[in-house]
Amino acid sequence: MLDWSDSKTVPAPIHPAFAAPTGDATGLGTIERGAARVTVDEKRMINARADVNQLLPLKYKWAWEKYLSGCNNHWMPTEVSMQADIALWKSKDGLTEDERRMLKRNLGFFAASESLVANNIVLAIYRHLTNPECRQYLLRQAFEEAVHTHTFQYIVESLGLDEGELFNMYREVPSITDKAAWALKHTQNLDDPDFKTGTLAADQSFLRDLVAFYVVFEGMWFYTGFAQILSLGRRNKMVGIAEQYQYILRDESIHLNFGIDVINQIKIENPQLWTPAFQDEVRAMLKDAAELEAAYGLDTMPRGFLGLNAALCEEYMHFIANRRCAQLGLAPVFAEADNPFPWMSEAMDLKKEKNFFETRVIEYQNGGALAWD
Repeated sequence: MLDWSDSKTVPAPIHPAFAAPTGDATGLGTIERGAARVTVDEKRMINARADVNQLLPLKYKWAWEKYLSGCNNHWMPTEVSMQADIALWKSKDGLTEDERRMLKRNLGFFAASESLVANNIVLAIYRHLTNPECRQYLLRQAFEEAVHTHTFQYIVESLGLDEGELFNMYREVPSITDKAAWALKHTQNLDDPDFKTGTLAADQSFLRDLVAFYVVFEGMWFYTGFAQILSLGRRNKMVGIAEQYQYILRDESIHLNFGIDVINQIKIENPQLWTPAFQDEVRAMLKDAAELEAAYGLDTMPRGFLGLNAALCEEYMHFIANRRCAQLGLAPVFAEADNPFPWMSEAMDLKKEKNFFETRVIEYQNGGALAWD
């Protein structure tokens, strides 16, 4: 087995080496002829001195392992049968009006959210994360976000829903608009083509963006949506959609863990960024996000239904927010809260098993080695 931890400097070859100039985060700069080979010590999460085009030697083995895990978790939405869901949706008494309202708003939130996350990966994070093994994972994640967007197109088409209504909800439904606007606020600086990391303010902006999208968007807001749909699936309703959400949840679990690992590694390499004031700002972000999610839960489930209501989802957000604080080394933002949905952990078990709704056997090769939320 290869030893990726070898950090010894290799003598420069006779032929010119390909190396980007110091500080080139794009990998598209002028070739520095005869430059020395990359060493592990030169690699960093942001503001790296090393050529970002050179994957080896690996410095962050966990990033490469997450890339491999993502590849092993490959799936496509069209593999999942929607026949039972179509019949239930068309049935006059198949779902209650409250369940239909929740389902449509849930789909409306996710339909745009996956694109927002993908845009942030491609247009912001990839540009400024100067580590090639992490970039390799980002390429895999970007593909997975495309698969997730495909999933919602497949669901909308299968059920015969109004595609304009579902995909435009993030601009029409206030509780969804508020969340999207909150997230986009944290990418305004990064939308500037002249934005560059390398200063305290810029590096903190980038770190703030990572928290907004990995910790809040994917690590908090998505989890209410997962709980809503998987709750239906547990009652043998909309089992095709629930199966697809289970696969999305498994992808998002790796996304979340990757993001938290990146944030914590940046903190280690750049301790000057993680000031007490910045920590307070991050905690405030998580608190605000939980409050926005509580409003969304009330909007999607004003009366609730069997096993699920807005109050339980708010409690779940408090539990999740405190959990995210612990993963980032922060004090909790809410009083101690219990997990009202302990069954959610079942949906993240990636070992070989008959899947959640016993529709087909699935195998995730690296799942046993991963620590799930």
